[in-house]
Order: sequence, then C-alpha cells, then structure tokens
Amino acid sequence: MRRRTFLLAVAGLWGCSSAPARAKIVQVTIDQLVFAPAEIVVRVGDTIEWVNKDVVDHTATTQSKEWDVVIPAGKTVPLVVKTPGGVAYYCRYHPTMTGRVVVEPRYRA
Repeated sequence: MRRRTFLLAVAGLWGCSSAPARAKIVQVTIDQLVFAPAEIVVRVGDTIEWVNKDVVDHTATTQSKEWDVVIPAGKTVPLVVKTPGGVAYYCRYHPTMTGRVVVEPRYRA
C-alpha cells in the first residue's frame, strides 16, 4: 500500500510539472491603412510580426520611441517584446493608424 501511495504521489507531482511555456508569435496585419487586430496582448519574450499587405510602407512607432519598426510594403517584420506594460503605437507616415500592445510579464518556467 505504501508503494502505491508513493507512486501515486510521484505521478501527481510529475503530472503537475509542466514544461516551460514557450514564447509565441502574434501577427498584426496591416491592410487598407489599418492595424488588425488593433489591440493585442503578448508576454515579454513573445514576437510581434507586422504583416504589411498594403502597397505603401508603414511604421509601428511608440510615442516614447521605445520601438520604431519600419514595415516595407508587402513585407513582414518581427519585433521581440522586451518590456512589460501597455503601449500605444502609430504609423509615422499615416498618424491616424493606431494600435495598442499590452505586454505581460515573462512566462514562468
């Protein structure tokens, strides 16, 4: 009986132990002068990929200049997120284009 209890306890601990969560890639599509989705939630270490389907260049620029990503027409540009918090961004070339990123803390191992 003790052996069975021990094995069940070990199996329970093993089952609760999960592999570290992996960073993910979140895509934001730019089409007809719009960021979609307009708001995303990511974690530190995740990658945002801006996919520009327009025929003109765009940027994803924060007011604080924490990042300023140039996204050429027809291209995809990645950015690895490094700082937690919420941040609004816009296109320097088309200031009415806006989006928001909420960055949560890093995944726990």
